[in-house]
Amino acid sequence: MAASPIQNGVFQHNNTTAPDGSSVFSLFSLKGKTAIITGAGAGIGLQVADALAEAGANIALWYSSNNKTVDRAAEIAKKYGVTAKAYKVNVRDIKAVEEAVNLSVKELNGRIDVFIANAGIPWTQGAMVDGPKEHYLDVVNTDLDGTFYCAKYAAAHWRRQKEEGTDLNGNKLQNFTYGSFVATASMSGHIVNIPQLQAAYNAAKAGVIHLCKSLAVEWVKFARANSVSPGYMATEISNFVPQETKNIWKDKIPMGREGEAHELKGAYLYLASDASSYTTGADIVVDGGYCLP
Repeated sequence: MAASPIQNGVFQHNNTTAPDGSSVFSLFSLKGKTAIITGAGAGIGLQVADALAEAGANIALWYSSNNKTVDRAAEIAKKYGVTAKAYKVNVRDIKAVEEAVNLSVKELNGRIDVFIANAGIPWTQGAMVDGPKEHYLDVVNTDLDGTFYCAKYAAAHWRRQKEEGTDLNGNKLQNFTYGSFVATASMSGHIVNIPQLQAAYNAAKAGVIHLCKSLAVEWVKFARANSVSPGYMATEISNFVPQETKNIWKDKIPMGREGEAHELKGAYLYLASDASSYTTGADIVVDGGYCLP
């Protein structure tokens, strides 16, 4: 069990150490490391998987229903010469998450360095006063509870790796500094969206942001925890939204457009890598300026 970073009400000194900073490109490299990404079959998750693989990481692509993820994993492996495998996982099932984390680590070099908790679903039922309880539970269980479950079981591996310095096979870990947990939050965790109504989604994403801030303190001896808050992105998750509503969104975005999923790659790679070694408990808003006015 890792010692607490806090004693007598104050933080211990030197809870962490800095990585070698001789080369900025080496700080962004994930060569030989392993990353698990949820919701990786399309949209943001697939773009992040591509980015981390390009940086050298072996990738576990988790998906819920998009069976094309198996093909996407094969394409990534061939394109970048890394190991990439697809796993069908229900992130709302805590036991399934535990088993999938352990299996992914076992099959991808016996280690984990990065976990991207990206799986999420939108609220689509309008005003909460009329919304069905079942939809509320679907949104909160997926977007918030699923993130918590992923964090819990990734952290168990990071704590052991930091304390023992070995992979699951007992081999000395090479190039492991600290675990990096990155959750996909949303600008909706900062503001209340209009004209669509989505109270449950907003609350869940605000919870994700604060969860990561809390974990950043709890885990400081063995892992970092951060979040990314995208604005309106042109991905499948918003396919149900009428074009008239999307035009209203654009009226409120200084850049005047939705973002493309690949425009998030840099933020996730920064937080996943040692380039962000002194960044924990942060939330990076990538919204074309929506939250500014």
